[in-house]
Amino acid sequence: MSSPTISVRVQAMRFEAQGVVSIELRQPEGGELPPFAAGAHVDLHLPNGIVRSYSLSNSPAERHRYVVGVLNDRNSRGGSRYVHEQLRVGSLITISEPRNNFPLDESAAHSVLIAGGIGITPISCMYGHLVRQGKSVELFYCARSRKEAAFTAELLGQPGVASHFDDEAGAPPDLRGFLAARPKDAHFYCCGPTPMLNAFESICEELGLPNVHIERFAAEKVAPIQSGSYVAELARSKSSVTVPAGKSLLDALLDAGISVDHSCREGVCGACETKVIEGELDHRDGVLSKSERAAGKTMMVCVSGCKGQRLVLDL
Repeated sequence: MSSPTISVRVQAMRFEAQGVVSIELRQPEGGELPPFAAGAHVDLHLPNGIVRSYSLSNSPAERHRYVVGVLNDRNSRGGSRYVHEQLRVGSLITISEPRNNFPLDESAAHSVLIAGGIGITPISCMYGHLVRQGKSVELFYCARSRKEAAFTAELLGQPGVASHFDDEAGAPPDLRGFLAARPKDAHFYCCGPTPMLNAFESICEELGLPNVHIERFAAEKVAPIQSGSYVAELARSKSSVTVPAGKSLLDALLDAGISVDHSCREGVCGACETKVIEGELDHRDGVLSKSERAAGKTMMVCVSGCKGQRLVLDL
């Protein structure tokens, strides 16, 4: 079973920065699209057969369109390259309904948003939403250079927005100094490249910041699932599936005729998140936080596995 999908038309494509385009998607016949909250993303099912997740950057109040930003990744495996080189205005494509693995806590007294490069796509949506709600918020936008930073015309100069460009500053941003100067009870959000996210999480942990939220664009591990086999017991269906060495849990479940929602197969979209009842997990996704991984209550079955011999799932 795949996630529910929607047919949309590419209404517009816009140059946003060096290597970055935004894509506006609308219903072919007009009308409203399913609602979404700040931080949400959609999966683009591209005509070349590749599925990729992209964060929504426009306002959740805009029900007539979705806007995503796409970086032409130097290490593209075909997704972003297709978007930049072959996708055209007027094209009809299929997308998933919005999902949100990076939700805002709107009850926070203060929100601190940190974006690295293309990570500005969900962060800009969050910033705009909080400003419109009259909430206390600040945004720290970091990029290698100003020419590679999307949405600067709309964001720079706005209240609470600061920026850092490595080539102008001659050094990376001082995340530790920035975070240490913020209220400890604020909610901190970060989206960007893996090294930045790792540094952000580490510094937040050292500073004892309790309310930390991240979104990754890529899973941390892309190596094959473990070398040994294990058994996945399915509590609800009262059955079990043997997962052989080198095979993903998702594929083993699908081969056994078990219906599992899934989409990207890369551990970044969150569609295949499954509740875990028992088992020592080998997390390889880019969705769960450190605390969620430590809790061991859920997993992405497309890339994650079991370190032991037995796993019990709520399936």
